[in-house]
Amino acid sequence: MMFTDKKLLARLDKMLEDGISGTFSESDYDETKLSQLESRWLRYLTSSKLSYQKTEQEREKLKELVSDISHQTKTPLANIMLYTELLQEQNLDVQSRHLVDEIRQQSEKLEFLIQSLVETSRLETGTFQLSPCEGDIDRVIQSAIEQITPKADSKQIQIRCIPESCTAKFDSKWTQEAIFNLLDNAVKYSPECTTITVGVKAFELFACISVADQGIGIPEQELPRVFGRFYRGQNVREQDGVGIGLYLSRQIIEGQGGYITAESNGRGAVFKIFLPK
Repeated sequence: MMFTDKKLLARLDKMLEDGISGTFSESDYDETKLSQLESRWLRYLTSSKLSYQKTEQEREKLKELVSDISHQTKTPLANIMLYTELLQEQNLDVQSRHLVDEIRQQSEKLEFLIQSLVETSRLETGTFQLSPCEGDIDRVIQSAIEQITPKADSKQIQIRCIPESCTAKFDSKWTQEAIFNLLDNAVKYSPECTTITVGVKAFELFACISVADQGIGIPEQELPRVFGRFYRGQNVREQDGVGIGLYLSRQIIEGQGGYITAESNGRGAVFKIFLPK
């Protein structure tokens, strides 16, 4: 009896290993020769395999849909922007120029939204693979600051960086985008002539990048929700934005084994990115 139990456990273990490794095949097992327990195990693994295959098929369909959206919207949006620029060069009256400017702003907003959704979907479905490797944090921060500087200058906002020689494991391109999103958020919701401070601090397991602004702050009850997709706080709904930048930043950082936090004391906000060392 003990020998039979060991053989049964060995067969069940083999079936489970095949399921885990993805090599499980129903044809490898003859249900007429299996015990009742093995037969149930066989049905469970067969069902799990079919479910996995269906999930993969749905993921492939979603990848194709994202690709189609990106491709099909690119040309119409580019044409709208082109025609808008041509109209702006015309001798228009004040009301017409205002309407043309509004069309351009809304077109840029739509372009940004579509691009953000495409990037988010590609991250979530695994179309874009994050490739973290050891790198210098200061370099990626400086690249993000250079990218946001023109927008900050337009509001006379100073970006002060406190560098610290520190390395971590991160995907340079995507991490730069995550940091840029935090800086863009800080510039957007900060008054003119204020300062945004970017700092780096090394811990034993993580390297921390902080972005502190002197803006309107975040109410305490909203802090747990600021990283939600399309979430916009009560204080900022009148301002431009779609509520996807912080969500995308969180996806990028968590996809690399890190995490991101938000703090606010009512006067400004501090966002911190923690990257594994």
